Amino acid sequence: MDQELLVSDERADLVALDDALKALAAIDPRQSQVVELRFFGGLSVEETADVLKVSTGIVMHDWKLASCGR
Repeated sequence: MDQELLVSDERADLVALDDALKALAAIDPRQSQVVELRFFGGLSVEETADVLKVSTGIVMHDWKLASCGR
């Protein structure tokens, strides 16, 4: 596969991902933060809960809702 095509596909994926996170943030900002911290930051449920100052149960709930697309 052509290298330029691969780079173009990666950019399109990043734009789509950014758009999806912005849309999620408009609906539920905390869920968006949970996704960013867990997926991009590599934080555990416990670490995410500490950063957001919520319970681990709330983090798990938000993570499940965000991952299923409601």
